[in-house]
Amino acid sequence: MPEVIFNGSAGRIEGRYHPSRVKNAPIAIVLHPHPQFGGTMNHQIVYQMYYAFAHRNFSVLRFNFRGVGRSQGSFDHGQGELSDAASALDWAQAINPEARSCWIAGFSFGAWIGMQLLMRRPEIEGFISIAPPANLYDFSFLAPCPSSGLIVHGERDAVVPYKDVQTLVEKLKTQKGIVIEQKVIPSANHFFDQKIEPLMQAITGYLDKRLATVTAKPEPRGRRTG
Repeated sequence: MPEVIFNGSAGRIEGRYHPSRVKNAPIAIVLHPHPQFGGTMNHQIVYQMYYAFAHRNFSVLRFNFRGVGRSQGSFDHGQGELSDAASALDWAQAINPEARSCWIAGFSFGAWIGMQLLMRRPEIEGFISIAPPANLYDFSFLAPCPSSGLIVHGERDAVVPYKDVQTLVEKLKTQKGIVIEQKVIPSANHFFDQKIEPLMQAITGYLDKRLATVTAKPEPRGRRTG
């Protein structure tokens, strides 16, 4: 789990990077919750998602948004943080030029940033959004949603009401050829207190299913598998 420093538009960004040992391994970027409410790359959910990807042979990066930890700059209400996420993906792609695909994952504020990055970067083919704050931020940019993914929400989330997430999910499901899966964790609040295990089971189950689909596809003739 080497520490890494890469450049963003507001200065240096601090991250943790786990390189895959598999040739052409996919990339995953994991985004933390709101910086002004204690969100960092070491948040338990972010940490566990990072290792969920690493254990599935992704080259995975998590990092601190500007103004958090040793990352330079200051909170920028989303615009700067989106730039940070784009810089993170640029960095990961630069050292993994043969990566066959890319995923984005985020929790709460990080889910909002991740979905915006998804719209801007067509190479992102999968996403995981945990407790996307559909009542607090504008998600209308997802018109249409370009990639299939998973949205996970707590049944008793008092920060982001279920109805707001459900409205978002129903809107995203209308896009032809895109499959949006939704998991509701029983009795879980916004922070998934005492519910981390079922949350991670939902995430890893989805990942394993998507990866099995990729593995099942026949390789084009003459192409080496890795």
